[in-house]
Amino acid sequence: MDLLNSLGLFIGSLISNTLASLSGGGAGLIQFPLLIFLGLPFSIALATHKVASVALGVGAAIKHLRQGTLSLKFTVYVILTGAIGVIIGANLILSFPENIAEAALGMLILCLGIYSLTKKELGQTETTQHRDMKGMVIGGLGLAIIGVLNGSLTAGTGLFVTLFLIRWFGFNYKQAVALTLVSVGLFWNGIGAVAIYQAGAPIYWPWIPVLLLGSLLGGYLGAHLAHQKSNQLIKSCFEALTFIIGFKLLYSAF
Repeated sequence: MDLLNSLGLFIGSLISNTLASLSGGGAGLIQFPLLIFLGLPFSIALATHKVASVALGVGAAIKHLRQGTLSLKFTVYVILTGAIGVIIGANLILSFPENIAEAALGMLILCLGIYSLTKKELGQTETTQHRDMKGMVIGGLGLAIIGVLNGSLTAGTGLFVTLFLIRWFGFNYKQAVALTLVSVGLFWNGIGAVAIYQAGAPIYWPWIPVLLLGSLLGGYLGAHLAHQKSNQLIKSCFEALTFIIGFKLLYSAF
């Protein structure tokens, strides 16, 4: 890859991961299509994107751990409950029609944005709920289902986790975004990358250093902005991203 393409890849990775770190998901909106645009086949681009996205979780984790906004107990819970779903999804995607998967995901993400938009107070304050044994079991099943989507699809599934943590467990946006970025960005994507690779999709290693740098810096920068800004602003960024990603996926599918 020449210097100009390398610079474009880095800028695209930095922008997409900064937005994802601020809003709780959506790094694949720019980064994944960019890999395809630069010449990678779908399966190779997917595996490469998953590996690069791990650095998003690392960058965000560093900042959120320093600020004390991360619940380690819930982080481990989200990682474990979603891991099996991620592995299942990663093995499903290579045999599932891509356009149908993208259209379905696009519609679901648009619904997330509409729901958040109509709930003005959603995620503005923490309301502890469903954190007893029954609530944790049901929540775990929900996260496992989202894990299947994360393992199989390319963009936006972190937004599902963010909204699920807010709606089911009562976290505010800042807390939910921190949990999502570390659990999904670092661990779910790492597990998904390994599973996709073992299922037969190779990783394009020459581009990984540039992508890792953009993801790491973007994850840290987005987490820094999330800590500085209000829950309302983060909610607005979340909603904007859901509409952009949703329409983009529908456009790509049809």
